[in-house]
Amino acid sequence: MTDDNFQRTDDRFRNLSSVRPSLNPDPGPAPDFESPFDRAGTGSSKWARADAPGVIPMGLADMDLPGPPAIARALRQRADHRAYGYTVCDPAGRSLVADWYRARHGVEVDPDWVLLLPCGPRTALRILLETVRERAAHPDSTRPGAARSPAPVLFPTPEWGGFAQLCRAARLEYRELPLPVGPDGYRLPVGPLPGPTSAVLLSSPHNPSARVWPADGLRALAERAAEAGALLVSDEVHGDLTHPGHLHPVAVTTVGPALRHLVVTLNSVGKTFNCSGIPSSFALVPDPALRARFTDALAGYGLWEGGLLEQTVQQAALREGGPWLDALLAHLAAARTRLADRLGPAVRSAPQASYLLWLDAAALGLPPQDARRALLERCGLEASDGTEFGPGGRGSLRLNYALPGSVLATVLERLERREQPGRLERPDRPGRPDLP
Repeated sequence: MTDDNFQRTDDRFRNLSSVRPSLNPDPGPAPDFESPFDRAGTGSSKWARADAPGVIPMGLADMDLPGPPAIARALRQRADHRAYGYTVCDPAGRSLVADWYRARHGVEVDPDWVLLLPCGPRTALRILLETVRERAAHPDSTRPGAARSPAPVLFPTPEWGGFAQLCRAARLEYRELPLPVGPDGYRLPVGPLPGPTSAVLLSSPHNPSARVWPADGLRALAERAAEAGALLVSDEVHGDLTHPGHLHPVAVTTVGPALRHLVVTLNSVGKTFNCSGIPSSFALVPDPALRARFTDALAGYGLWEGGLLEQTVQQAALREGGPWLDALLAHLAAARTRLADRLGPAVRSAPQASYLLWLDAAALGLPPQDARRALLERCGLEASDGTEFGPGGRGSLRLNYALPGSVLATVLERLERREQPGRLERPDRPGRPDLP
């Protein structure tokens, strides 16, 4: 859809957005992040992994916490208008994203960079990889009429397993680059990239370790990618969950103007506001030509900017979700400290964002080759196996601690059994993780 199309749709949204809402609304009552939050009967993917009564699922990355009231209000209000037909993109959404970055991260994002997508970040990345193929598939001057095969995609390991899956789906070769480990945890790789590269994929903050990458390391990686003519794609879906005392570097604003045309940031309100079941995302694409190719690729999959529920949720979250998010971050930081203090040297990298804890199975007293099963049987806790994050994840577990305080207390009690072989006797009451 062209800029002219967006201008022509302004009047259709005037009744919805004639007054720009504040990004600092009345916080209202404090959210209850202590009491058990029952998700039974909601079709939760996370709870489907529990497998047995009494198991507490801590694998899938969403939260067992009540989301922002603003999103529930917005969905109810929109549902009350009983027409759910095709929608156009509200152009105010671009400025809203820019306002969010200014208010929460202290950086300036040009609204023209913003693409408002009716799909989750995983789908957005899959489609973006089509543009990676297109960049490489120009005629080869040494072989007239032939198309050049794309150079491999590069990403670190351990890393979110979706990168490998998406590269395979896009029929793109990929290489995994082991992350160096320093005294304070993982570090970004330094030095030239190992051979030709078409794109570098990075989760920032890091999934699975929840490390916030330093800005200078991110700039250096962008420089190495640019030297190889590669696109740097920064998946920042955990960036708004950066813990107090840490600063998340937004890739497109961190690298500087000279490299910006080779950088894309992907983000979503899904992880931040626990609404991934209504998929939406936004991409920051400073380069106009790449933005146009990305838009064309989206159209090829029958997708366009906007979306009825997607922009309803996204706008409610960005306009009114700030106070809820502040309370959430305080809760997550306290939960992180309780777990990290209890598990000590088993924590491979001190979490600085989100709700992920990356653990050394052997240091936990679990068999490294079968740690997930052992934790499930001994403690009734379901985790993500480290091998889901590539070769660098062997012998590790990822735990999600976005839990009510009362449930976290149960988790801490159960973890005391982790070095005791044998099965935990669990209550035969599904959906009640508050029981020891």
